[in-house]
Amino acid sequence: MAKQFRFPDVGEGITEGEVVRWLVKEGDEVKADQALVEIETDKAVVEMPSPYPGTVLRLHHKEKDIVKVGEVLVTVGEKGEAVPAAGPAQAAPAAAAGPVATAAQASTSGAPPGEVLATPAVRRLARDLGVDLGAIGGSGPGGRITEDDIKAAKEKPAEKKVEIKVKPKYDLYGNLERIPLRGVRRATARHMRESLNKAAHVTHCDEADATKLAALRDSMRADAEGKGLKLTYLPFIIKAVVEALKLHPTLNASLDDEEEEIVVKKYYNIGVAVDVPDGLIVPVVKAADEKSALDLAGEIQSLAKAARERTLDLADLKGGTFSITNVGVIGGFAATPIINYPEVAILATMKIEERAKIANGAVVVRKTLPLCLSFDHRVVDGAEAARFTKDLIRFLEEPEKLPLGGKE
Repeated sequence: MAKQFRFPDVGEGITEGEVVRWLVKEGDEVKADQALVEIETDKAVVEMPSPYPGTVLRLHHKEKDIVKVGEVLVTVGEKGEAVPAAGPAQAAPAAAAGPVATAAQASTSGAPPGEVLATPAVRRLARDLGVDLGAIGGSGPGGRITEDDIKAAKEKPAEKKVEIKVKPKYDLYGNLERIPLRGVRRATARHMRESLNKAAHVTHCDEADATKLAALRDSMRADAEGKGLKLTYLPFIIKAVVEALKLHPTLNASLDDEEEEIVVKKYYNIGVAVDVPDGLIVPVVKAADEKSALDLAGEIQSLAKAARERTLDLADLKGGTFSITNVGVIGGFAATPIINYPEVAILATMKIEERAKIANGAVVVRKTLPLCLSFDHRVVDGAEAARFTKDLIRFLEEPEKLPLGGKE
């Protein structure tokens, strides 16, 4: 018997996905648990295994199609077996049309062409309900239209008019290119809009002297390279952020709107934004306070690689309490990052470079790190955000005092 495999509810609030690639084709024999298709959700690309063996009778979607949870992906059964309707949404119109179809068959004998057989009472009912007698058949003797036929015709869903959408390839000023909003880019767009709709965004900017930080990283670089690691500034920034969060716990929190409670997290899971070709992915470094700087470097490196290759596990993308977006690897002096909702704060770290500063009345050159903290003003006041940033700067300017060896 043919069986339908529907896009399952994988949790995490996922309601739809995009068909990236079919791993089978119609007519293929498949085994139970054999991967059928790759589906990209707003979390990751996942392979959907077949729950049963058989022949692939039909693929119900094409690559690049958006599939809702509960929609049929593929029908598997015995070779040559008829494929059932895809589901109630597709089967319903045929069921609703049953009485009318019966009436159409009965009307093939009876009234001459063009003549409608109906009693005055039936005609009056049709007029009251707005039913065109000439457009329906009759199920009564000789094709006579009955009150039941009128009621069935009235209840039959009206056919939707097909609207043809014209997408111009040019406007008054020149040619256009249309890029479908799909995959990670589509998920990013939705998540950013949700954040802007729900949180009260404010950004506070300051600057840290990164001279000692740069020197400390340089002193540890050889050891890291010997272990196959690329040591960036990010592990040190994460350690400094964690220490600052310990002093300002409301920035390591979320807001429960329904209960009207600020939920402070007693753990430190730091999200690290990764730039991928089609959007932004934020894998989460768990228990960042318990890991050494080199451990963090290795984990960041592996998570970033998995993010770019789209091989992250869903668990790698959840549980964050605070996020960091390192814009400095590209450049820039300031930014206004959007909060990774439902977190209440995100830090943008800008480019570390030599800048002219005034010290004791003289111009000196120092390596500085611009910092931009966006926070949800519903939870965090501006003064608290400024104090957090001030403490963060203190930790960054004295990095040798950070617990770089991990949990003590």
